Amino acid sequence: MKIQNSKIYPWIVVGLLWMVALLNYLDRQMLSTLQSSMQMDIAELAIAENFGRLMGIFLLIYGLVSPFAGAIADRINRKWLIVGSLFTWSTVTYGMGIAQTFEQVYWLRAFMGVSEALYIPAGLAMIADYHSDKTRSLAVGIHMTGLYAGQALGGFGATIAATYSWHTVFHWFGIIGILYAVLLVFFLHEKKGHGNAIALPETDQGIKVKKEPVWKGFAVLFATASFWVMLFYFMAPSLPGWATKNWLPTLFTANLGVPMAQAGPIATISIAVASFIGVMIGGPMSDRWVQKNIRGRVYTSVIGLGLTIPSLILLGFGHSYISLIGAAMLFGIGFGMFDANNMPILCQIISPKYRATAYGIMNMAGVFGGYAITRILGSSMDAGHLGADFSKLAVIVLAAIVILLVFLKPKKEYTYQ
Repeated sequence: MKIQNSKIYPWIVVGLLWMVALLNYLDRQMLSTLQSSMQMDIAELAIAENFGRLMGIFLLIYGLVSPFAGAIADRINRKWLIVGSLFTWSTVTYGMGIAQTFEQVYWLRAFMGVSEALYIPAGLAMIADYHSDKTRSLAVGIHMTGLYAGQALGGFGATIAATYSWHTVFHWFGIIGILYAVLLVFFLHEKKGHGNAIALPETDQGIKVKKEPVWKGFAVLFATASFWVMLFYFMAPSLPGWATKNWLPTLFTANLGVPMAQAGPIATISIAVASFIGVMIGGPMSDRWVQKNIRGRVYTSVIGLGLTIPSLILLGFGHSYISLIGAAMLFGIGFGMFDANNMPILCQIISPKYRATAYGIMNMAGVFGGYAITRILGSSMDAGHLGADFSKLAVIVLAAIVILLVFLKPKKEYTYQ
């Protein structure tokens, strides 16, 4: 029996893609920790505005490409899309270690935005196809912990650079990604039926679906009211999500009066550990609840997101280690529960033909929202009210919860046979 036909292969897929998710975030995050090392050789990076351009061009390209990346993933073999994406951004990572000018780093960073955007919609859609409603949230959640791990490990780039060089950091992780892409060629397999035979209602199983024009998927999604509800529900929590990624260490420094070297690890580790806990709570809870109630995934996600509301208020106004670390842990647990259920909820409102496209659009909205809130909170920091504006994000989260509960009408999921 081929391994892809075994009962454990859906979990092997999660494990294989977990490593891809880790590399996806690791390779993009390393640059933020290597600025001081790189500016010794590339003088332009000593200017904060130039460094901001590098971070900004990645988000801009990543966001713009995401919907099209999803559309591609819905139409072609996702195995080769994932392998090609990983191989490309790993080659770009290796190339960053060769770059000698700011312009070279800038364009490599832009190209990384294209290649990395191709992965997430394809990877999540593949996992959703391999897992039934009994395990889907847990599977997606475990995969998301790869992103958390990559984000956390990205901070060690500076540690390696201090011992060797920033060139070595990019070279090592670039080579690791290239070798892993080759490994996936042999062990990662597409789900049977993807892009070919989609199981619709029981009486129509096995009907062959003709290839549709690319624009058809976008037209179907934007004509679906539930998708608009889900789009807002995904984007609204992305604002505090990106705020914690980019500004939480700074907030800890300001509210605790400690140096960044101490505040940074406390903030990032608290969120990463708590998010893992949230996934392990929210995944199984959702998978069990949906067996008894079709809105079980919605309720699980809402409970998790609800936990972020008091945590944002505490983060904004807390001035002790207990209050801030407790708030960060509460936020991480809630956000982990939310993260584990986005694609599974999407599976209850969108046909398998358009799931990657849908997630790509949601990803674009989340990234652009994150870009905006990062700029806004920068102004808040300069004005001295970063904490207060952090707490105001709780209002947006509350609005998203109310809209989801009132307007989203989940249905029984369509699956591949």
